[in-house]
Amino acid sequence: MDFSLDLQNCSFLDESWLLPVCITYETVPCQALGMVLRYVDGRVFVTEVLPESQAEVDEVVLAGDILDEINGCSLRNAYSGQAGAVLQKLKGQPLSFRLLRWRWHDGGVYEPLLPYLKVLKEKEPRFQLQRGPRCRGEGEPRRLQGGSLLYSLRYLGRTGVGKFGGKEVLDRAIPAVLERPLAVREVLFDVKEAEVLVQEKTSSKLLCRYPYPAISCVGRCVDSSNSFAFCVAASPESPDASTFDCLVFASSSEQECEEIIRRIAAGFRHTEWFV
Repeated sequence: MDFSLDLQNCSFLDESWLLPVCITYETVPCQALGMVLRYVDGRVFVTEVLPESQAEVDEVVLAGDILDEINGCSLRNAYSGQAGAVLQKLKGQPLSFRLLRWRWHDGGVYEPLLPYLKVLKEKEPRFQLQRGPRCRGEGEPRRLQGGSLLYSLRYLGRTGVGKFGGKEVLDRAIPAVLERPLAVREVLFDVKEAEVLVQEKTSSKLLCRYPYPAISCVGRCVDSSNSFAFCVAASPESPDASTFDCLVFASSSEQECEEIIRRIAAGFRHTEWFV
């Protein structure tokens, strides 16, 4: 019998020998995370993920999941409002949530949750279990690696744009890179919960990583529909004297390009602090 018990999945051992599906959700500091919570007999349920919120952008939390820990602080037998109090103390800090999925390994509802979900449905008749993130469009070519969805892009190069990193610089920075005879690199582009990662496609070597607070703008030129760029602080450790670099990428379609821009913009728009 494979009994893979650990401290992370034993939250329901007093009620059942069935072990839940546990995941860790990490996200950036944000003004509003966008999860609506309801307390049922000491458990903290997510009843809704708000549209356009950081939680929806991250595409991890689903309505019906349980918050079991926040930054190592246990929420088992939680009193009403405890999760909000913990989040208030952690305002401005990166957040790490331990989630218990409502969906079990076989795809059905995790059985020990059924009594809780019955009570939850009585309190909120409109509540529905969320089976997946809201659809963001079909047909965009992506690659799955290590459980993460990656975009297959071409890295066209970078250029310095001086001490101003606003979106206005993109109109000159993108053409400046496109006009250079630089070697194009095939890369995998990962828009994560707290940062953007770029790795070489053939070797998976990490080329660069930028947390959202280091990104000052993102966008594209009208004349280059399949290209986009974002600016980053070249010296984030000394922001008063920092200059900015603009990194330019090419996508296979205008739709994919727009989706990447929206996801990056949502990431740094929800952060507490900006470059």
